[in-house]
Amino acid sequence: MSSSERRIETTRKIKMTKALKIGISMIAILAIILSCSTEKNTLINRTFHGINAHYNGYFNATELMNQSVNSYQDNRKEDYYSILPLNPVPSEQEVVGMYPAIDTAIAKCKKVIQDHSMPSNDRPAYKKDEHNPWIDENWTEIGIASYYRRDYEGAMKSFKFVRKFYSNDPSLYVGELWMAKTNMATGKLTEAKFNLDNLDKAIQDQAGGIPKPTKKGQEPIAKFPKKIRFDLEKTKAQLALEKGEKGEAIAYLEEALNHSRHATGREKSRVHFILGQLYQENGDASSAKEHYAKVLKGTSSFEMAFNARLKKTFLSDGEKVKTELKKMLKDAKNAEFKDQIYYALADIELREGNEPKGVEYLTQSAFYSTANTRQKGMAYERLGDMRFTKRDYVSAQKYYDSCARVITDAYPNAEGIRNKALKLQDLVTAVETAMYEDSVQRIAAMSEGDREDFLKNVIKKIEKEAQEKKEREAQRLLELQANQNLFVQNQGGSKWYWNNAKTRAEGFDDFKRLWGTRENEDDWRRSDKAVVLAFDEGGKPLETKDSLTVPKKDTLTVELLAQNLPLTDSALTVSNERLLEAYYNAGIIYKEQLKEEKLAEEQFMNVLNRKIENRHNLLASYQLYKIYETSNTASAGVQKQYIFDNYPNSDYANYLRDPDYFVKKKERDALAEQEYVKVLDRYNRGIYSPVVAKADQVISEEKENIFRAKYMLLKALCIGQTNEDKQKMVPVLDTLIVSYPSSLEAVRAQELLTIIKNGVSKNIEADFSSKYPFVYDDQAPLVVFVMLSPTESSSGAKTRIIDFQREFFSRERLKVDSKIYGETSMVIISEFATEADAQKYITGFKNTRKYLLDLQNADIRMITKENMKVLFQKQNLGVYDNFYNEFY
Repeated sequence: MSSSERRIETTRKIKMTKALKIGISMIAILAIILSCSTEKNTLINRTFHGINAHYNGYFNATELMNQSVNSYQDNRKEDYYSILPLNPVPSEQEVVGMYPAIDTAIAKCKKVIQDHSMPSNDRPAYKKDEHNPWIDENWTEIGIASYYRRDYEGAMKSFKFVRKFYSNDPSLYVGELWMAKTNMATGKLTEAKFNLDNLDKAIQDQAGGIPKPTKKGQEPIAKFPKKIRFDLEKTKAQLALEKGEKGEAIAYLEEALNHSRHATGREKSRVHFILGQLYQENGDASSAKEHYAKVLKGTSSFEMAFNARLKKTFLSDGEKVKTELKKMLKDAKNAEFKDQIYYALADIELREGNEPKGVEYLTQSAFYSTANTRQKGMAYERLGDMRFTKRDYVSAQKYYDSCARVITDAYPNAEGIRNKALKLQDLVTAVETAMYEDSVQRIAAMSEGDREDFLKNVIKKIEKEAQEKKEREAQRLLELQANQNLFVQNQGGSKWYWNNAKTRAEGFDDFKRLWGTRENEDDWRRSDKAVVLAFDEGGKPLETKDSLTVPKKDTLTVELLAQNLPLTDSALTVSNERLLEAYYNAGIIYKEQLKEEKLAEEQFMNVLNRKIENRHNLLASYQLYKIYETSNTASAGVQKQYIFDNYPNSDYANYLRDPDYFVKKKERDALAEQEYVKVLDRYNRGIYSPVVAKADQVISEEKENIFRAKYMLLKALCIGQTNEDKQKMVPVLDTLIVSYPSSLEAVRAQELLTIIKNGVSKNIEADFSSKYPFVYDDQAPLVVFVMLSPTESSSGAKTRIIDFQREFFSRERLKVDSKIYGETSMVIISEFATEADAQKYITGFKNTRKYLLDLQNADIRMITKENMKVLFQKQNLGVYDNFYNEFY
């Protein structure tokens, strides 16, 4: 044999030896694994199954849950205007994106429990011992995952199972803590208190050391785990906050910080921030600043650190603080938060009495609030309150209106702000209407030549102001864009609104849908505007104000402006009616709503000083009398005499003569009502002659009878009942319409005249059957169908939906099918036991773009199987949509 052959043979033997050793090792390992029965309580069995339960189940599930929860908490938008939640959890919409991680974690733990429980967990009710030390942790993790999934019933079952079967293990205390959280999530605060009291008792019992079993065979008491003490105190604080006990919450959070060795830096910073908020609300500025300072020194997000620094400055005064805030304005990292910094500066200036500077900073705050509607609303509300305090109600309304349009329902006192804007709107309308009518009357009173020259100057002024406004808006937009670009650059590529063409287009479409096409100008929300000219005491114009109807620049001419002037007697009469009504309405609002009698007096005097015969003269004079009645008897006497001289037979004059006039009138009206009821009863019984006689008496002799119009109508009806010729009713009906044109009786009279003229329409049998071919059945199982566009492939859509379900609804085991419907197709998902299950699927579908892509925006509905048959038979999707919107 050659040397080369010997080398080959040697190599072959070495390989065979290695292969044999590997084979023997594998057989040994396999034998060990196969011998690791879950029914044998040996060291090797416990070690093998314990390692699997620890790492394959608990460790991996915990990592999945931590990553998912941390991702949610890092990406959620915090509301720093309210007390931050101690343990933020996802909403029903937000948790959909966490389903894959949560379901995988639950599946891993369940698999471990099934395969590695010692002894087997096939019959848990008969099981007395558990030799695998990591099974209880897996049960606890299933409960925690179910809690975050908002499956509170499932979570509670897991925690109760741990409490029942693992009473000698630290998991007992972890489960009890999460039971408290679950009870709070479902509103069971009393039960949560019991859970927390149990944990407090365990801590107290073990304070002097863990007691040993007192009886032979008694299980040892588990040691309370120190690592959950921080979370326990936070949970107690959360319960106190939900019960409105902020003082107790502060004490619990301070105690939590004493046990924060196992907490992360972000968790501790969050507690410090919340303590700062609570101390600030309680008026303890020193403690609040101390905790905000600890946030700045600790580990936190940039936004939390910024808000801590900002809130700390709100609790301080002086030039040093203002200097620090101005430095923050120049820092590129704070570009997104300029609105809040300007608001803080405004707050300091206003506290120091520097109102002009405060107003300037508030305006800047509103200007830089491009996305933070809460901050914009706060700036507008503060400006509105300042104007309201100064009794400048017109300006105040405009700020309140701007605030009301940007805030959401979550804004503090949102309803109050909207009510203020709404109530003051009538005052603004009245004041601006009066200004407008006064200005156009002054212009109309000019000579034709002066009027033309004046309107030409108005046009020039409007065009100049429009140009200046555009330049200001362009400059403001450049400033805003520069600020946002600075923020984008600092954030390393994050997308700002103006740099995102799709987002801008969507926003522009939404704006046009809500408001239509509007010019980029002040008060753009108002659909109609007018030129309001203010005049000085000498009759010279002072300024031009937008109010009701300004034509566009390219159509602005003297002739067009002159069309709105009251140049004829009839137009002047209408203008005067609007003017006096506006004065009177403004006076009533000042007097009744705002309790501003001086301002009200001015408006009522404007009515009388016009010396135009009008129905508002009597009303304004009476209101002035009531204002002067107790404070200025001489002026009250003047108004009283004015009413006697000009309106001697009015109710107001009668009241001034006899303070019991309205009481007596009420009594007369009550008697008249009783009499009318008797007459009406006779008419209903067909006794027409006495009815006609009584009606003639009231019509001719009782002009003040409040039922006079009703008697006219009764007379006409009696004539119709006793005469074949219905034309005999016409004179009485005509008189009724002329005498009481705005009454309900006049409306009925006009209907009768129409019938007499045109005849009676045919009787048509009413159809009281259901307007839908579909039947609502809340007990029937449902399917969900997705309508596809004509160009959409049903197979491609099915694939995307199946991928979506595999990740987000894997536990439901839903079936997916497709059918042709008319010229398109639909994908059908089945089936769902309840409407709630179907709605949950639809919500997840609409809120998830992953896999679905544009299919996310397709029409999706739930439907019973019986209604599905009707839908395919009748091919009436539009009718089903109406049925769906009404019942689902």
